[in-house]
Amino acid sequence: MLARSLTGLGQIERDLGDLDAALKHYQEAAQILRTLDDPLALAHTVRHVGDIQRNRRQFEAALPCYVEALQIYRADEATTSLDLANTLRGFALLQAELGSSDDAKLLWTEAGALYREVGVQAGADESERQIALLTS
Repeated sequence: MLARSLTGLGQIERDLGDLDAALKHYQEAAQILRTLDDPLALAHTVRHVGDIQRNRRQFEAALPCYVEALQIYRADEATTSLDLANTLRGFALLQAELGSSDDAKLLWTEAGALYREVGVQAGADESERQIALLTS
């Protein structure tokens, strides 16, 4: 319950634009989730930590978050396509920021296919735009 409350509080802080407070709450929630048997909640929380760090331009700190979240999601058959697509999206944005265009394109390609699979046209369209930008 505490971890869920902290992630909710983190989302509120993020929505209000206080990334420092949001990061603190998500990191604390991740610490708690590491002691529990709820890998998908951990992956979701760690992905948000990565997203916040990426938004704060703390690219090196964000990298292991996306790697960990993807490892958890890919290993769990209960992972939804949307959760995986959203993680791939964040990781693709990070890879582009780090100058890894080829890696970013591969991630965008997979994310786009997943977004199309679940009917999220905005995600599919963004994937196509990002691939075009990285290709030009």
